[in-house]
Amino acid sequence: MDAIDPLEQALHAARALVLADLVAREVAEAEVVSLVEESVAHRRWWVEQWPEGIAYVAGLVAQDVQDALLERYGRWPLCPVCGSGDPHALDVEPELGPDPHWVCGKAGVVVAPVGGLTA
Repeated sequence: MDAIDPLEQALHAARALVLADLVAREVAEAEVVSLVEESVAHRRWWVEQWPEGIAYVAGLVAQDVQDALLERYGRWPLCPVCGSGDPHALDVEPELGPDPHWVCGKAGVVVAPVGGLTA
């Protein structure tokens, strides 16, 4: 039996985490899922060029999908912490690092790990 390629493992994990967040926030329509697939394909190439970046894939896929959604649909995921003021999206932190989390930049609060958003 062949060992699982670490790159493929990281890409599948990133896809699953971002899809879990999309499902939790009820925005996992077919067009949105295709944005995840586009990001995963792009990040596959990116990690092939820079193998040390493999630990950063989940956060980067989350950011890619967030950026694509902003262009097409609007802010995502909306902050559940701030009850007043203009609706704003959570940020992925660290921007380039392992163990990415969704964070409210205004309140300075960690909301959930990427893949851990709830409805």
